[in-house]
Amino acid sequence: MPVHRSGTARVGRLTVTGALLAAFSVLCTAPSSADTTPARGSAYMGMGVLAHDGRSGTPATRKATKTEGVDVSSYEGNVAWSTLWNSGVKWAYTKATEGTYYTNSSFKQQYNGSYNVGMIRGAYHFATPDTSSGATQANYFVDHGGSWSRNSKTLPGVLDIEWNPYGATCYGKSASSMVSWIADFLKTYKARTGREAVIYTATSWWTQCTGNYGGFASKNPLWIARYASTAGTLPAGWGYYTMWQYTSSGPTVGDHDRFNGALDRVKALANG
Repeated sequence: MPVHRSGTARVGRLTVTGALLAAFSVLCTAPSSADTTPARGSAYMGMGVLAHDGRSGTPATRKATKTEGVDVSSYEGNVAWSTLWNSGVKWAYTKATEGTYYTNSSFKQQYNGSYNVGMIRGAYHFATPDTSSGATQANYFVDHGGSWSRNSKTLPGVLDIEWNPYGATCYGKSASSMVSWIADFLKTYKARTGREAVIYTATSWWTQCTGNYGGFASKNPLWIARYASTAGTLPAGWGYYTMWQYTSSGPTVGDHDRFNGALDRVKALANG
């Protein structure tokens, strides 16, 4: 979920220079100095994937039905949703919140705009486990766009849990403490909405920061991030991914994703 961009965070398209990648690599291993640390709120889905898991890739030829999706944040601003729809994008996620200190200023246009052109849409939360509890952040997310309703066009909320762009990779937490934080978020989100949240992550981060914990796989759909020709090895417990963020440099705005199934399966996830 690349490197700091001006404005607020997103799951999305970027151009990354070698110098920026090197700078972000430093960010992910140790606390950063003030002149290299991104501004709070500027994180987005996939922010560390390029720096850690490699450059944007081209997916292998589809051997089974997949449904194209996109994820965006304030970085994209006002999105031309009709253009995306006409290009074949049928579902979308928009960044709603980060921590308990940030809401996406473009959320309304992005979240409602995707819905209005016919897409199945959802919202995501960029987690910062070092700033407040999982429960506190889940409540903040639900209260600022991350809720859910059974209208056939709203997907369950996503917990974006990945590399820390502001300091230590695992937010200063042990693997067991990180698992507890995630469980706290998921439990609270379920209590507030009646739905299990989707987990967005990358296998390498999950392995390092949770000890490759497999206990969420039975309930929480997996959105895997890997910019390559295949989704690769998945985190423990998950036998398949529900969504795959396969590139940050798609032909149109935003990071591009594939749902592991036809459009009727996207609708099934929306309906719960």
